[in-house]
Amino acid sequence: MATCVVTCSAFLAVHLIPVSTAKNGVSSRSRKRILPDPVTEPPVTDPIYEARLYCNIPSVAERSMEGHAPHHFKLVSVHVFIRHGDRYPLYVIPKTKRPEIDCTLVANRKPYHPKLEAFVSHMSKGPGASFESPLHSLPLYPNHPLCEMGELTQTGVVQHLQNGQLLRDIYLKKHRLLPNDWSAEQLYLETTGKSRTLQSGLALLYGFLPDFDWKKIYFRHQPSALFCSGNCYCPVRNQYLEKEQRRQYLLRLKNSQLERTYGEMAKIVDVPTKQLRAANPIDSMLCHFCHNVSFPCTRNGCIDMEHFKVIKTHQIEDERERQEKKLYLGYALLGAHPILNQTISRMQRAAAGRKEEIFTLYSAHDVTLSPVLSALGLMEARFPRFAARLIFELWQDMEKPSEHSVRILYNGVDVTFHTSFCQDHHKRSLKPMCPLENLVHFVKRDMFVSLGGSTNYYDACHREGF
Repeated sequence: MATCVVTCSAFLAVHLIPVSTAKNGVSSRSRKRILPDPVTEPPVTDPIYEARLYCNIPSVAERSMEGHAPHHFKLVSVHVFIRHGDRYPLYVIPKTKRPEIDCTLVANRKPYHPKLEAFVSHMSKGPGASFESPLHSLPLYPNHPLCEMGELTQTGVVQHLQNGQLLRDIYLKKHRLLPNDWSAEQLYLETTGKSRTLQSGLALLYGFLPDFDWKKIYFRHQPSALFCSGNCYCPVRNQYLEKEQRRQYLLRLKNSQLERTYGEMAKIVDVPTKQLRAANPIDSMLCHFCHNVSFPCTRNGCIDMEHFKVIKTHQIEDERERQEKKLYLGYALLGAHPILNQTISRMQRAAAGRKEEIFTLYSAHDVTLSPVLSALGLMEARFPRFAARLIFELWQDMEKPSEHSVRILYNGVDVTFHTSFCQDHHKRSLKPMCPLENLVHFVKRDMFVSLGGSTNYYDACHREGF
């Protein structure tokens, strides 16, 4: 329940909506367009620019820093956290027509990827091996002429086919992370029980693996969006969350322009302001924005770009204050610890020479990646866009084989020395990476220092007097 509140309330603009540009195969070129021409990053925060980044519409292949290391370093393991790709809204604006978006996969519709048809063909044959329950009941690819709520779109599939292809070129073709005769034991795959996360993971793997063999693909089910497995009970984490939500509420009350905007939109759709706000209209508005479709109208008028800008600007201000007040950081440290602890355990086994689980994929949500980013100290990282990727690389120095180092990359950008556990090391050392020990000490010990002096996860979760 706590996670849902963060998703639905704390980050109003987090739920973007994938929408196709055609209905029943008919071109939608006649629709009113709402996106301005692309621009370079503005000198000050621009809500339209930020929204465009969040959409992450596939275009030319992006440059990335994954896999960069001196020649005497060997890549040992890779751990990938992704947010699902572009999706249909989770909410609808009251008394307006749902966006008519086609969630079938069509080769002659943009965006497109060369592997799209083969992906559909492969998925339509069904898996040769079962997934962990209840994943076996989920569809393997989106296939509805009118998208269902929260369903992955063609844009979302292409985003992760593109991610997979990029990682394949780097990790397999360049660094040969997996042998030609790779086995199921060398992959660790985990997803939440949503079709959009399973399908995003499958799309990335289809772009990544040299041969997509169903007998080697086994996704484990993760019931929690925090990927906390058997360590989810943490009362203090929930207390941090409640305080953070209170901060968000007070900030919204102070924003008179935001309240006026919600009032105007409520009059347009003829519902009480409270009901409109509860419907999280930005989720649907982002769908229209990302898919370049005009906002909805009623006989009372139209929701427009100025309404969108006001709500998006408030989200940006909320993010800024969130980082300053540090309440979310407490939630993030406790929320991210279990999955970070799992990750360093796999790294340590790989560093010891174990060949299992050398490529890990967590197919997750914005509310999975955001706490991890904050816990790592990456306060300047933008909120997770559609198909965002956070990657941990483990490297061995072949000149000193006992030494292992890590790199952290977010959407292709090397952020290793922006992390709280490696900022100081960067000032003292000329090495291009961070010692694995720094990350291990951070997760095992230092994460809890700012949480009342606790020395372990259990004590931090149950300390009195918070």
